[in-house]
Amino acid sequence: MFIPMILTAGVMAVTGSVFGIIAGLRKKPFYVRLDRIRRTLPDLDCGVCGYPRCTDYAEAVTGGEAGPLGCIPGGPRTAHAIGDALEINAQPAEAAIAAVHCRGGHREAPHRANYEGMVDCRAALLLDNSTKACIDGCLGFLSCVRECPFGALSINEGGVALVDRRKCNGCGACVSACPRHLISIIPDVHKIFLACNNHDEGDWVSSCCSVGCTSCGECVDITPSGAITMNDHLPALDYRTPGENFLAAAYRCPSKCFVDLVKARPRANIDTSCNGCGECALSCPVPGAITGFPDKRHVVRKELCIGCGRCLAVCSAHAVSLWGSLGYEGAPKMAVRTPRLR
Repeated sequence: MFIPMILTAGVMAVTGSVFGIIAGLRKKPFYVRLDRIRRTLPDLDCGVCGYPRCTDYAEAVTGGEAGPLGCIPGGPRTAHAIGDALEINAQPAEAAIAAVHCRGGHREAPHRANYEGMVDCRAALLLDNSTKACIDGCLGFLSCVRECPFGALSINEGGVALVDRRKCNGCGACVSACPRHLISIIPDVHKIFLACNNHDEGDWVSSCCSVGCTSCGECVDITPSGAITMNDHLPALDYRTPGENFLAAAYRCPSKCFVDLVKARPRANIDTSCNGCGECALSCPVPGAITGFPDKRHVVRKELCIGCGRCLAVCSAHAVSLWGSLGYEGAPKMAVRTPRLR
């Protein structure tokens, strides 16, 4: 009587052990992948991925509940490493940066009254839509600064939010923090954006801010690619348009409400292979920047050239090149060898 019971218990124990071993073997790849992904993440616990901790995100990715591109601070290297751990091809998104669509500081945009209260943009809006004459401008009460987990935002001396492009990775945490929706994420390869969010037009905008967009449309007229269209009295820039850098629009804007993050741009040069067709001068958006007579070599006035590259695109003789390099604020200075003129 006892022997069958002992045999039954033994069979059950062996069967349970076998199933336990099989289950453990099945879970082993899961924990191996989890450990690889966890070690790949930057361990910032910033929450940009939608999870409070990097460990939580690693578990979600390993379990198939989250995608491999959620860690924006980690950048392309982290995305590729997660893809390798999951044995998939992870294509990271294009590098991006936050842009504040306002540059109307204390001198450019007057105030209707003085604000005394909680240092928070949402709180300031509750008080008669804040004190700034421009009802669409930056309030400067630190809401976006506090939300940024990487310290990439600050308030400048004019009281307007400022992005440090060396620290910003385009995570987007600041976008939802701004109650006036002044911040957007743009491709990092594009260094020009519109710094105005006022949807009025004409003299009313000028009375509120000296650097506000008056909806004149000159930026649209000077952009034949169609990459700029007017939307609710504001220019909308389509960064997906091939070959468009918006330099001509920034130059032509009478209110100077475009921001160019590049402090020094290359200048065009025309060499001796120029056949004098004059197409470069016709394409140039800056009057007098390219001069010359028909069938003669044309010349670029470097002090007027904005480096847009339109002359480079239309030159059939391939006589145009851009000299110099992009310069960024805060970049280390280095000696540059100037090429000999031809």
